[in-house]
Amino acid sequence: MQGMGGDDCPFAFNFDASTFKVGDTVSYRVTGDPMFEGMPFAGELVEVHDDFVVIAADASDPSVRYRGTRESRPEVEFTQI
Repeated sequence: MQGMGGDDCPFAFNFDASTFKVGDTVSYRVTGDPMFEGMPFAGELVEVHDDFVVIAADASDPSVRYRGTRESRPEVEFTQI
């Protein structure tokens, strides 16, 4: 991550929910569990709808998909994890 003494972040995130498209990398948050509150996660958008997105959260396992809110940093409910 930037500013932590190493190289720049290897991800190019899209933080503009109005331009989300399949294949974009997003930073998402998990809500509903104190252990995950505030932690950033990265995933790829596999579906984009008017009011939600579907995020592929594990590149090595395509079955791991989470439904998230459609906002600059989508929120995923902990119950999906």
